[in-house]
Amino acid sequence: MTDDSFQSMLNRLGLPTQLADFNDSVYEPLLQWVLKRSPGILGIQGTQGSGKSTLAQLLQARLQSKGLSVAILSLDDLYLDKQSRQQLAQQVHPLFSTRGVPGTHDTELGCAVLDWVKNGHGPISLPRFDKSQDDRSPTSQWPQLPEPPDMLIFEGWCLGVPAQAQAQLSSPINRLETEEDPDGLWRSYANQCLEAYQRRLFNHLDALIVLQAPSFDQVFHWRRKQEEALRQSRQGAGVMNDAELERFIQHYERLTRHALVELPQLADVVIPLNAHQEPGAPIWRSSEGQKQ
Repeated sequence: MTDDSFQSMLNRLGLPTQLADFNDSVYEPLLQWVLKRSPGILGIQGTQGSGKSTLAQLLQARLQSKGLSVAILSLDDLYLDKQSRQQLAQQVHPLFSTRGVPGTHDTELGCAVLDWVKNGHGPISLPRFDKSQDDRSPTSQWPQLPEPPDMLIFEGWCLGVPAQAQAQLSSPINRLETEEDPDGLWRSYANQCLEAYQRRLFNHLDALIVLQAPSFDQVFHWRRKQEEALRQSRQGAGVMNDAELERFIQHYERLTRHALVELPQLADVVIPLNAHQEPGAPIWRSSEGQKQ
């Protein structure tokens, strides 16, 4: 794709124009790898604010230009509705009232969609979650697909992350765990759920791309940029301030740090990111890619 064509695609998608600077070094090689690998379900993992949804949109548009039907599903769209999470918080641990960690997703719904992509036929509606309401969108607003697509891009922050060993759960890693999960019940239950995700959801993946942040310290700054953008689009409704954001991110810290260590060895492709969220050349981890 020429620079002009790529630029036009970015404009059409409403994505930052500076992404065109990385077409030759990142996006075009990645596209060719995906076309060669032809995964039915392509996973994209990265921390909050790493650009998962942006990469998913780019790949979708490029693959569709090649004549493929491509849909996108976010792990976030599989969140349990607010009432179900409140019930989980009452029955297991209060921290489960906050969406995010394993245990707060509807795995039955996710499996139904992924099984449909692999083996189904006929129409299905893809779930959607409204973060501004912290609740599932009405089913009438879910996009309907008439048939399974050639490819589903499945993106999420803990996609493909293996469960931790029991010994890793013994000590709290931040203030949230120290003060609100001193006995480790919340993190242990989330870890059990992550193990179930691996068996039931993540095993559907045919390939996994990891957007590798330079460190966990960047996550707060990246996530704050997202909140600032939401603040502008929503006039402040449902947007977190810095103190709320810091506490929110602590829910994710344990598994995010774990993913930064473990996933580069498990992914098919690793795309390193710098502190400004700019992608480096892909590092191919599978036989279909060129080792670098």
